[in-house]
Amino acid sequence: MKAMILKSPNTPFEMTEVPDPVAGPGEAVARVFACGSGLTIQHIKAGRIAARFPAIIGHEIIGEIVAVGAGVTGIGVGDGVTAYYYLNCGHCRWCLANLEPLCENSSGNVGRDCDGGYAEYIKLPAHNFIKLPQGLDYKAHPAEIGVITDALATPYKVLRRARVKAGETVAVFGAGGGVGIHQVMMAKWARARVIAVDVARDKFDACRKAGADEVVDASACDAAEALLDLTRGRGVDVVIDYVSATSTLEAGAKALGRHGRLVTLGGAGKSFQVSAHDMLLKEQDLLGSRYVTRSEILETLDLVARGEVWPLVSDIRPLKEAEALHERLERGEVTGRAALLIG
Repeated sequence: MKAMILKSPNTPFEMTEVPDPVAGPGEAVARVFACGSGLTIQHIKAGRIAARFPAIIGHEIIGEIVAVGAGVTGIGVGDGVTAYYYLNCGHCRWCLANLEPLCENSSGNVGRDCDGGYAEYIKLPAHNFIKLPQGLDYKAHPAEIGVITDALATPYKVLRRARVKAGETVAVFGAGGGVGIHQVMMAKWARARVIAVDVARDKFDACRKAGADEVVDASACDAAEALLDLTRGRGVDVVIDYVSATSTLEAGAKALGRHGRLVTLGGAGKSFQVSAHDMLLKEQDLLGSRYVTRSEILETLDLVARGEVWPLVSDIRPLKEAEALHERLERGEVTGRAALLIG
């Protein structure tokens, strides 16, 4: 099969012929139609996230099962599938509680600790494949369906984690990013008032189209003060921080109102200071959110199948153009998400 190989960090992709994967016991092989190209895997390519090399990266796949190994149940040849990013065990207390991101026996991530989706075929533990629901035309829209497991499912999970209610005010830091702009979209779907916060002015129009009611240019003002002004001093109900730098986390905490919730995920993951006095008097919550559960992926797929939301994929290219696409990702030039067509 053809695959895009990274021989080491911060090197160009090399299109290479490698052996087709063979399904062993408990495993399955899928033909890959498309794979999303997000910032997480660009961090792997650039050497900012550790991975095994040589590597076939990519985890936001859409494909079709072509072979299953002994003992596999629940999926079969011909099933349309996507993939669960974490290589969770499926049997520890956290997996059994439907909290797979907290798996005690995780062996890593798809496309980082095993070969991923930048290839014609992908082999995974069978339980890492998720069967697509009826109503998703994955052959007509493989790129858009492929990115759902991250671009839309992550924001969907955050809405639950932060207990967002209709009519609340939600501020999204890093709103112009690939997942951030989908968080804007999902918060609007949840009937919240949405404020997009970013430093990339060229992404503000896209944020408004995705559902932002207001935008805050954090490069030109104090973001916390701007959010307080927009809420007439009451503060926002929920801050969702996809940057998670010290400055954004502290600004978000300062902008919270009574019973406010701050959610951090992705981004820089830096330490920050917060007022325990404000947390006490206003009964505020500081929350972390780590990827999604399998059930949250299925629920998000159902939302798309029902036509309630649709991912924003602005750059779709053939596999041979992976290097050029990742150069755009590195420069922050992609609005929404990008994807590669494989098969």
